[in-house]
Amino acid sequence: MGFLESIEKGLERAVNGAFARTFRSGLQPVELTSALRREMDTKAAVVARDRILAPNSFRLHLAPADYKRMSGMGDTLTDELTSFVTKHANAQRYQFAGAVSIELASDDQLTTGVLEIESGNVKQDVAWTPIVDVNGVRHQLHHARTVIGRGSEADITVDDTGISRRHLEIAWDGRRGEARDLGSTNGSKLNGQPLSRSVLEPGDVITAGRTRIVFNVVPRAEAHRAGGRW
Repeated sequence: MGFLESIEKGLERAVNGAFARTFRSGLQPVELTSALRREMDTKAAVVARDRILAPNSFRLHLAPADYKRMSGMGDTLTDELTSFVTKHANAQRYQFAGAVSIELASDDQLTTGVLEIESGNVKQDVAWTPIVDVNGVRHQLHHARTVIGRGSEADITVDDTGISRRHLEIAWDGRRGEARDLGSTNGSKLNGQPLSRSVLEPGDVITAGRTRIVFNVVPRAEAHRAGGRW
């Protein structure tokens, strides 16, 4: 066991069936993933011979200062946490009752560095939302067609002299994505191959000039558990 891991385990304690961990300074995203993993492993239950059910709905209670920092990251943080939970479930062969839902909540009763997690199994409908990471910056695709380019008329503007003003378009019909080069000067590539027009799969990489665009689809729960504090 490493030094940091031993410190983490020494600081961890259970509160009302949820994990609470105390740190001298503010929480970091990696500490949220560690707590989520432990919450899933602790609450996972064998409900059939070949089915292990893990929580799919999480509320992370944070001290006001930690909440302000974490919520400032916006959807990027919750998307990353959701992806982490999904990957951990796949690795452990856990199953969910519905879509994964992660919510951050500010709690005046907690001090900076303290995290409490409440979780449960909730049946939820899933809404699939397309996103693109453009040079590491995440953009949610709100429209059926999104133009990426150097010009101000593009929906997503990129500071790259190697791409055209209206370089490429990404379409979303509610089920799948499609990329189309808009007759750009220098062209586009999809996963290293010349792109004219092609269906997009999650994880596909488009390169144009010095710009790297990664397409993904993330699940968002449409229903939430009713009531106040879980």
